[in-house]
Amino acid sequence: MPTAYAQSILEGAALTLALAALAALIAVAAGLLTAAARLWAIAPLRWAAIVYTTVMRGIPDLVLMLLVFYGGQMLANAVASRFDQDPIEFSAFWAGTLTIGFIFGAYFGETFRGAFLAVPRGQMEAGAAFGMSPARVFRRILFPQMLRYALPGLGNNWLVLLKSTAIVSMIGLADLVWMADQAGRATRQPFVYYLVVCALYMILTAASGLLLRRLERRYGAGVAHAQF
Repeated sequence: MPTAYAQSILEGAALTLALAALAALIAVAAGLLTAAARLWAIAPLRWAAIVYTTVMRGIPDLVLMLLVFYGGQMLANAVASRFDQDPIEFSAFWAGTLTIGFIFGAYFGETFRGAFLAVPRGQMEAGAAFGMSPARVFRRILFPQMLRYALPGLGNNWLVLLKSTAIVSMIGLADLVWMADQAGRATRQPFVYYLVVCALYMILTAASGLLLRRLERRYGAGVAHAQF
């Protein structure tokens, strides 16, 4: 593989990882807010969260990506033209990051909701009986246990999110897949470069799996597991 193409593919891999990390942060924030809205007794917030998760999980990722990038840009330019403003050009990086983040926010929200419900309510009541404030109960009792229950689901969602970043190549972002595609077209060896892409995704997912297992062991310390 020529050095120039190898360097461009590695740059694409770095961009892919940065996009996935930022999208995951957005997904975690959106997921926590969604889970909180689903669990609160305020009906409008609960229904808004249900609509959000239904829409995000019901429309294909690629369709949403194209709709946000192209449709959003057309809508923004239509509004700008009415106010005699210059045309607006969307950033492919941020369009991809926000779209993937909000898509997976729906999945993270369901994971967090299930994890919150799995924590025995009596433990929070015991913390309050010992004089803990609600914030301290959340920080010392609820959140650590919720995270332990949520980690397996969050890990699976992260791996799917990481692989889903490949769709940003459809909006022209120079990510790992786009760089490999360009190199394959230039050298007429697409099979070779797509194999490289497969290998790099395998490395990223394997490293993520190792880190996630370490986190699960850390938050599962002192917890008895059933033996079958």
